[in-house]
Amino acid sequence: MPPRSNPTARQARLGAELRKLREAAGLSAREAGALLGGGAAQISHIEAGRWGVSADRIRQLASYYKASNVRLINELCAMTDERVRGWWEQYRGLLTPGFLDVSELEHHARALHLLQITYVPGIFQTEDYARALFEGSIPPLPEASVRARTEHRIRRRVIYERTSPPETLAVIHEAALRMRYASSAVQRDQLRFLAEVAEWPSVTLLVVPFDMDNLVGTAQSMLYAVGPIPELDTVQIDNAFRGGFVTANALLSMYNTMFHTLADKALSPDDSRKFIHRLVQEM
Repeated sequence: MPPRSNPTARQARLGAELRKLREAAGLSAREAGALLGGGAAQISHIEAGRWGVSADRIRQLASYYKASNVRLINELCAMTDERVRGWWEQYRGLLTPGFLDVSELEHHARALHLLQITYVPGIFQTEDYARALFEGSIPPLPEASVRARTEHRIRRRVIYERTSPPETLAVIHEAALRMRYASSAVQRDQLRFLAEVAEWPSVTLLVVPFDMDNLVGTAQSMLYAVGPIPELDTVQIDNAFRGGFVTANALLSMYNTMFHTLADKALSPDDSRKFIHRLVQEM
């Protein structure tokens, strides 16, 4: 089977975790490949997510690497047994891989922590609000791309239709609630929908007002996806130009601390809902 030309972020993450285990054991790719009866290229393809790997092979490698984190090994093995062809696959070729990777990340997350400074979180955007954002791209996107991106963004909410949706804590700065990327009517409808979202059983929504003292100066919009164990948490950085995935333990710890520092300073859930309702009345 030829190597995958474009592994998903999740496939790449599995390979990256295997690379961490190998490096912790002090083995080169060539040495690890020899243990499997192959060479450095075999290990390189596996660690880049270009080749699939079985649960048995992962346990074999873990044994060679003297890896003692049983929970991590079990979760990596579980990833190899997934047979998920998600709804997002129908957008492959229509959207860049990053859009699909976010959908896959949300699908597998045990919980979601959302922090947004200038936009309403993508998964909670209305169709008109999302369309306005995509139509404002520079240079302008073709209408077909705007339509596909908007539709995909709205469909991401399917995770909240599951029997056990991911527990979601969303921290949104007042700036994101006031910035108008379209008309006041579009913004008003977006805020009304956000107020509805705040009532969903699995969602807790917190507002950070402008007059909050001691704001964390390095706050960065992000999607923090809580994995089955802390070692498999993932952060997706969200900005106007490009996104990216963060999996390094030190950075995950930093973003987790940043998120909870802001969450602790934000308004209570009840006060946040009242705050949003007041903004609606002001428009």
